[in-house]
Amino acid sequence: MPFVLMYHSVEKYDSDPFRVTVSPDRFAGQLRWLAGRGLTGVSMGELLRARATGNARGLVGLTFDDGYDDFLGEVVPALLRHRFTATVFVLSGLLGGHNTWDAGGPRKRLMDADGVRRAARQGMEIGSHSAGHRSLPGLGEAELREEVATSKAVLEDMLGDRVSGFCYPYGHVTGREVAAVRDAGYSYACAIWRSELSGGHALPRTYVGDRDGALRLRAKWLRHRVRWGR
Repeated sequence: MPFVLMYHSVEKYDSDPFRVTVSPDRFAGQLRWLAGRGLTGVSMGELLRARATGNARGLVGLTFDDGYDDFLGEVVPALLRHRFTATVFVLSGLLGGHNTWDAGGPRKRLMDADGVRRAARQGMEIGSHSAGHRSLPGLGEAELREEVATSKAVLEDMLGDRVSGFCYPYGHVTGREVAAVRDAGYSYACAIWRSELSGGHALPRTYVGDRDGALRLRAKWLRHRVRWGR
C-alpha cells in the first residue's frame, strides 16, 4: 500500500476537540520533514499513476478531507513552496457552507465552487467526499447514489474535468459502498483504516495532526513500512 497522509484543516486555532486542525507552523514543519527525507508530496492521482509505471519511489500521497477554505489560504501556498501537490476531497452539496456535521467543534468555512476551481488551476487534484458528509452504510440505495454518483457528476460539470477519486465520510465503508464507488466510475477511493476491504477502492491512510512533529512522523512512516512489508 502507498504511504498516504490524511489531513483536514490547516489554520491557527484555540480549541479543536476533534483534532482535525493543524497549525500553519506545524504544517510547514511537516512538509520540511518530508522534503528533508527526500520525499515528495503528491496528489493521489499522481501517486497511483506513478505506481502503475513503477516510478513511485519517494512519493507520498497528501490528502485533505472536507475542502475547507483554509486549503486555499494556508495549504496550497505551503505546498507550492516545496513543489508538492495534493488531493482535496470536497462535498458537492455543501460548497461555500460550513462543517455542520461536526457538532461541538469549531465552525469552519468550506470552499465555494470558485475556490475549488482555483485549487484545481493551481495543480491540486479535486476528489469527491460525497454530497453531504453522511455515513454511507446507513443510507438507502437512492441516497447512496446521490452521495456517490451524483456528487461525481456535479463536480465534473463544475470543473469541466474528470473526478477520479472518492473519499468515504468518517471512513465508514462496507463492501456495498466499495461496489457503488467502483460502479460510479471512480478510479480509486480513500478510506481511513486498514481492513479486509483495503485495496484500490478502500486505500488506508495515516492520520496527521498538530501533535505530529519529526519523531512522530518518523514513527508513522516506519509503522507503515513494517505493516505493509516495505
